[in-house]
Amino acid sequence: MVLEACNVSFAYGPEKWPIRNLSFQLPAPRRVCMLGRNGAGKSTLMMLINGTLRPQEGEIRVLGKPIDYSRAGLKALRRTVGIVLQDPDDQLFGATVEQDVAFGPLNNGMAQSAARTLVHETLDRLGISHLADRPIHELSLGEKKRVALAGILILRPSVILLDEPTAGLDFAGVTAMLNLLDELYAAGTTLLVSTHDTDLACEWADDGWILLNGKLGAQGPIEDVVQDDVLPEAHLRVPAVVEFGRAIREAHPELRGRPLPKNRDDMLTLIQEIHAGSKTFRSNASPPLRGPDTTAKEGKPSIEAKSLT
Repeated sequence: MVLEACNVSFAYGPEKWPIRNLSFQLPAPRRVCMLGRNGAGKSTLMMLINGTLRPQEGEIRVLGKPIDYSRAGLKALRRTVGIVLQDPDDQLFGATVEQDVAFGPLNNGMAQSAARTLVHETLDRLGISHLADRPIHELSLGEKKRVALAGILILRPSVILLDEPTAGLDFAGVTAMLNLLDELYAAGTTLLVSTHDTDLACEWADDGWILLNGKLGAQGPIEDVVQDDVLPEAHLRVPAVVEFGRAIREAHPELRGRPLPKNRDDMLTLIQEIHAGSKTFRSNASPPLRGPDTTAKEGKPSIEAKSLT
């Protein structure tokens, strides 16, 4: 397992335990969406996994070993587990993009020439090499999120934690971010994404976690998690494709053994198949009954042609 937690608890105060007796096992590589309402503890759990916070109870293991909270241990941990914060301004502090992304390798003792080469390779991989000399304050939100990810990716971590990575992005920005994450996943990176967007989770993730009352109220394959009865209690909505899929199965009992659609493409395919099936049915059916023929027969005028006098 790349990540494990055993009965982890963390409190900000005597009456505030956002994480309580939480356990999980995460193999690699996986795409996991951690779902929960605002304030459910998603960011807290990420900071516990990253070693920024230390649990009062239980332990977290990375690559089979408990986290070492010494300075050297945390430095090594962050080469394995990187975190991208929801607000990139909380993470970016260099004057320019190149300076910011170079901080990690330089801090780990890499020579400046080697660090510069690695920075440009990383920026090129993310499609933002043209931003190298740009001041951080001139970047758009989407660009800042990519630069923050570059600052983590340059350390070649096995796991990347992303706190609401699509928040504030338009459709093009969301698409670009998810495509980038898919490339990292295909290269063997485990991705843990926190969000309250069940539609995004349903379409993108392999697995889902629902954080509820300080622990995982549900976990497993995303197609099961987004149908779990715990969703309303966690203040989460059922994904639209799942709701529409259920309605279609109710209207077409012959489809009730079929898996629910997971994304737009699945939904469109299902609708097209139903439409094709209904056309086949109509073409094989008997001709519809017709009413009396009111057209003219044997030289007799039609109803419309009769004199009204």
